[in-house]
Amino acid sequence: MTRRVFAGGQVFDGTGGPAARADVLVEDGRVLDVGTGLDGDEVVDCAGTTVLPGLFDCHVHVMLSGVDMLRLLQTPFSYGFYEAVHNLRRTLALGITSVRDAGGADLGVAQAVRDGLIAGPRMQIAISMLSQTGGHGDGWHVCGAEVPLMGPHPGRPGTVVDGADEMRRTVRELLRAGADVLKVATSGGVLSARDDPRHPHFRPAELDVLVEEAVAAGVHVMAHAQGAEGIKAAVRAGIRSIEHGIYLDDEAIDLMLTHGTWLVPTLAAPRAVLTAVAAGASLPEAVIEKARAVQSVHDESVRRAVEAGVKVAMGTDSGVGPHGDNLSELGLMVGCGMTADQAWHAATLSAAELLGVDGELGSLQPGKRADLVVLDGDAGDLTGLAGRVREVWRDGVLVAVGGSTVEPGTIPPR
Repeated sequence: MTRRVFAGGQVFDGTGGPAARADVLVEDGRVLDVGTGLDGDEVVDCAGTTVLPGLFDCHVHVMLSGVDMLRLLQTPFSYGFYEAVHNLRRTLALGITSVRDAGGADLGVAQAVRDGLIAGPRMQIAISMLSQTGGHGDGWHVCGAEVPLMGPHPGRPGTVVDGADEMRRTVRELLRAGADVLKVATSGGVLSARDDPRHPHFRPAELDVLVEEAVAAGVHVMAHAQGAEGIKAAVRAGIRSIEHGIYLDDEAIDLMLTHGTWLVPTLAAPRAVLTAVAAGASLPEAVIEKARAVQSVHDESVRRAVEAGVKVAMGTDSGVGPHGDNLSELGLMVGCGMTADQAWHAATLSAAELLGVDGELGSLQPGKRADLVVLDGDAGDLTGLAGRVREVWRDGVLVAVGGSTVEPGTIPPR
């Protein structure tokens, strides 16, 4: 097999230290060595760049391309699958080689990527979010219509449940359908017009059943949790990650530290809603008002969590906002008190740890899978990142150049 050396650049290896001058040697889809003066059969000139591990986005919706309700009502059912192909390619071309889809993508989408039928990042899928009646995932509107953002179909079970027995049955249906992770809404949300993000959803007995079934199946649980009481209920139940965390209080932060619970902030999400409204998106006034109300509170909550030492992994909620803008989340995290190195770590080894794949991915270390990103310039500069991704490699194979994916086996001009 070809021994390929990525030479002449700075290397951010994801293990916790700053970027330093080094080469990365890759063979047979694995990192063979990281050091200086390495030799290979083929050299990738990385002068003037930073070489990073393949990046993670721990909260995406590849089947969603915006939140304009009128547009969604006028979109044919199957169109979303074709949009997913486009969204997956855009995400991979950014250097994001692994994602956790937080609702929308079914097993067919994930399998198409795994089989190489379509280009995209490695995927863990939640399929659909568990919600109580009147909760964040309940698509009922006051006119009587049911208009969920991502409704049920044969590969995506309906997930509005009430009581422990319904919770248990539906969790098993999700697992049967191919879910790699389970997602539950333990609070209201911004995009659901008839609930309050500060109100807790589901009772302890319902969450205990969810976690019990997840443990039995060997999968993790992620919680859409915005209000403090919903966050605390999720943490006490043993849920692995809090998504959003808008109204964190001191008790919630202390509980997260005690339980080792992760935070996936998705700071871009409320900003994306307001940007969409400014561009003319049709959304209920209640949704718009909630988006306006939460942004500064959200930033302050995340800042306090970072300061306290809560574990953070990067997630963007892309789909609410445009796919292809994912890397802007890094700058938003820095705005909440993280250093640039900490933000990159949240998008590499920390994210891999959250997803349970840190033995194979997330850092450039001998024996790990050779997912690499060649980024023009210094990784300490977080401006214009999307336009600076020169090359993306997955398992040692070139998959994107200059912002576009490439066909397997082809080597475009550099």
